[in-house]
Amino acid sequence: MRGSAIPVTQVHLRVLESRVIRVVALWLLCVAPPAWSGALPRVVSINPCVDAVLVRVAQPGQIVGISHYSQDPEATSISLEIARRYHATSGTAEEVVALAPDVVLSGPHVSPSTIFALERMHIRIVKFSVAESVAESERQIRRIAEVVGAPERGEQVVGEIERALEAARPHDGRLISAVIWQGGGIVPGRGSLADELLGLTGYRNLSAEYGLAKWDVLPLEHLIASPPQLVLSMGGGGDAQDRMLNHPAVRELARRVAFREYPFRLLSCGGPTIVDAVNRLAAVRKSLEVSR
Repeated sequence: MRGSAIPVTQVHLRVLESRVIRVVALWLLCVAPPAWSGALPRVVSINPCVDAVLVRVAQPGQIVGISHYSQDPEATSISLEIARRYHATSGTAEEVVALAPDVVLSGPHVSPSTIFALERMHIRIVKFSVAESVAESERQIRRIAEVVGAPERGEQVVGEIERALEAARPHDGRLISAVIWQGGGIVPGRGSLADELLGLTGYRNLSAEYGLAKWDVLPLEHLIASPPQLVLSMGGGGDAQDRMLNHPAVRELARRVAFREYPFRLLSCGGPTIVDAVNRLAAVRKSLEVSR
């Protein structure tokens, strides 16, 4: 009927997306700079943890896009000064395609529609999971360095991690019981990278003894009834954003249990962040030894 509205369906949206991608591709052929003819590829990362490795192993001119999270002070695992040197995207297919990359590095939480669109454009995608151990993180570093054509830089980053771990290992054999407590009481447990780093730096993560899973909520009652010697808090023990840390019972607990700040960025990624994480854990351990 003339003048009637045509309902928008998923089919219409897919057709529209396909047309948009074709238009972008034709535009790239006309105006975009050609991909590097040498051995070094143009790279877009749409994962902030990958960003932290990429800026260490790639030539700056190779990096044509990073995740917008890396330019967010609350989410970045790299310095804002470094992150702001690069173009950031929200990870949509249109944004990525417009940058004409040779390869896209993605993480586990990318929209399936973005992956599908990039594959339709025959853009190479290398996917990475969340690293749950030092060994897995080091494998990812080597893989990213291999993709960008700089395996020797990957080995340099791995070497820094190994040296930091060796320096942070205690030699007295004493284990300090601890939990890492995020907002809302979420704690990392056995099988997580954070759990391994705690063990390597002289702590005993009480998560498993509380009966918690790899990532689980520690009820306040459990914490008060059987407290560790140390609570590593995202809020530093008194952040107004974390209501649990401002609970009167927790403030009372802080009279007999050490609370130390552990920035969220040290928990969210592996890679070079491991160096900062173990340095922080070693510094906290030293502060506890001094205060005894």
